[in-house]
Amino acid sequence: MKAKLPTEVLDQIAERFRVLAEPTRLKILNVLLGGEHTVSELVEETGLNQANVSKHLGLLRSMNFVDRRKEGLYAYYSVSDPSVGTLCDIMCGRLEAHAEEQIALLGSSD
Repeated sequence: MKAKLPTEVLDQIAERFRVLAEPTRLKILNVLLGGEHTVSELVEETGLNQANVSKHLGLLRSMNFVDRRKEGLYAYYSVSDPSVGTLCDIMCGRLEAHAEEQIALLGSSD
């Protein structure tokens, strides 16, 4: 992180992390990282109800994590901010490393 960021910038960063910290939104983003989907497809993929998916998509759009493209009667959603995938990859890597460390510790305690 850059040194001495203004409070306003730190607040914006914290707000983006707050939005990403919700498991339902992560579930939706995880599906969208595989390509664009309609709300109906997201409902089917995630097992969530339509109102819930739409609510979370609205918040993700307001933070510019997700884009919407209209085509006829359908709206297609996709990840608009590639840093979302990067953050997920970083976190998954850290979780994997932590799990390996825990397994190694358990194995060495025998």
